[in-house]
Amino acid sequence: MADKIRVGMVGVTPSRGFSSIAHMPALKALPDFEVVALCTTRQESAEAAAAHYGVPLAFADAAAMAQHPEVDLVTVCVKVPDHFTPVMAAIDAGKHVYCEWPLGRNTEEAIQMLSAAEGRGVRHAIGLQGRVSPAINYVKDLIAQGYVGKPLSGTLFVNAANWGATLDRAYQADFANGANMMTITGGHNLDLLCHILGEFRELSAFAVSQRTHIPLEGTGEMIPMDVPDQLVVSGIVGDGTVVSVQVRGGMTRGHEFLLEIHGTEGDLVLAATARTSTQRQELTVQGAQGAGKPLADLPIPASYRWVPADAPTGSPYNVAQLYAKLGESIRTGTPMHPGFDDAVRRHRMLDMITASASTGRRVTG
Repeated sequence: MADKIRVGMVGVTPSRGFSSIAHMPALKALPDFEVVALCTTRQESAEAAAAHYGVPLAFADAAAMAQHPEVDLVTVCVKVPDHFTPVMAAIDAGKHVYCEWPLGRNTEEAIQMLSAAEGRGVRHAIGLQGRVSPAINYVKDLIAQGYVGKPLSGTLFVNAANWGATLDRAYQADFANGANMMTITGGHNLDLLCHILGEFRELSAFAVSQRTHIPLEGTGEMIPMDVPDQLVVSGIVGDGTVVSVQVRGGMTRGHEFLLEIHGTEGDLVLAATARTSTQRQELTVQGAQGAGKPLADLPIPASYRWVPADAPTGSPYNVAQLYAKLGESIRTGTPMHPGFDDAVRRHRMLDMITASASTGRRVTG
């Protein structure tokens, strides 16, 4: 491998999309990485994006890009229904791979990708960026160190404003595509909850679609919708902590994100600082121990930050954190977390939620 980890990215445009607002600035801030190739569905658009970013190689075929000898790592940043083919092409070429969350349209696809990556011996990363958030990992360690004593309860509230009265991407209205409020907003936030407190031992859920049709932004065309716009999950995680989760679609006011953890000896609170996705922002941490003491700010130690001090904040920051961790995994040959195995675990949790919501029954893990 070259001195730098050479990245080929599938799905990038100069003006929009998560690749342009998060991945490209994140990689630019990391001295151990270099973007050497871009791939889109058309050669002309790939060449235009490559010229815009100063990237030497442009492809309209993800398999051809993955096979290029100057590509070490393939990043897949296209819509969820299109993840499978470029991820498998990267693995078939023996290249390390980073795929955005959700990994596949369903658990079966995710299992196939995990099995292929493990069989080929490549490092694999999933874009569950909450797991590399400084605030989230600080809270996770505080709990492990006994800050709250025995965790008794966790209450998580998430606002999903973009899942409201209109939809900007038609494919997200079809449950079979695996890209909806429950899998994306719900998946990211339930993952950070489980990362902190442990996996669900049992749960009950309501996944409710309060609209049968929804207008597309820009055109106003009414399209059928069979995905939830409200999600409620309650259950028991880890060593017995009782949790309650609500993901609310559509509202643009009120709290954006709030996680309160109560224990026998104290409390911790994670809160949003911006009106954007949880994993794409800095979170605040407050805590208190003992009776009658008010919550106070808890500064996050510098040891939870693994990227250069001038790394861009906002959407790129945790993406950079994840790449930094992946780079270490590639260079040392050690397993990467979050990886495809973590993605499969999260897909299976979503299956539990779907089963509970569709049957009205409690489901055990």
